[in-house]
Amino acid sequence: MDQSTQFLVIGAIFVLAGFVKGVIGLGLPTIAVGLLGVLMSPAQAAALLVIPNLVTNSWQLLGPKLPAIARRLWPMLAGTCVGTWAGAGLLEKARDGSATLWLGLALILYALVGLKAAKLRVPAGWEAWLGPLVGVLTGVATAATGVFVLPAVPYLQALGFDKDEMVQALGLSFLVSTLALSLGLIGAGALDWHVAGASGLALLPALAGLWAGQMLRARISPATFRLCFFAALLALGVYLVTRATLQAA
Repeated sequence: MDQSTQFLVIGAIFVLAGFVKGVIGLGLPTIAVGLLGVLMSPAQAAALLVIPNLVTNSWQLLGPKLPAIARRLWPMLAGTCVGTWAGAGLLEKARDGSATLWLGLALILYALVGLKAAKLRVPAGWEAWLGPLVGVLTGVATAATGVFVLPAVPYLQALGFDKDEMVQALGLSFLVSTLALSLGLIGAGALDWHVAGASGLALLPALAGLWAGQMLRARISPATFRLCFFAALLALGVYLVTRATLQAA
């Protein structure tokens, strides 16, 4: 593949990933890391995603309810930083696809439960200890896969946020995960000024996709949003399992 074709492919990947994120509030790193894995290592893909992740998640979390959401989620966010830094270097070492396989299987299970309309709820009083635990586990998973989904997303969904609050909460969680992972990538030597420049170029197609996805989300009902949310998680899980299985073959 020549360089110009490679640029077009990478741009199309970021448009697609940004669009999915605009609709359901997540999916940018999951889709982009997965598809970019055909062209580069997981650590390189994660480094290329840093600026698109930072900007799109900052855009996504804006809203009048942000202070209340941040006060509620800060124990989980602190745990995410601890877990990500504790697992620093795992992404560079995880080349056999096992972490991606387990992440995909967990996503499939969670999506199937959600599509059957089972509603998870965090009991009153559990957030104080469950939030930090979920954060640490999410951080370790982030350090190993470059994807911020589990177990943070099921936990946030179980807190009972409405559609727009959920999207804001996801944006805040993913922003903190991106910042924590970025520091780990810098320490591992996978993120430097050259890579940051390329990551900045990837921002434009990601924003174009995000804008289009947000326009669609504004026009769908909460029930349709929920269906799209879990269907997308199921598709992402199947994709991750398939990719990890092919890598191991």
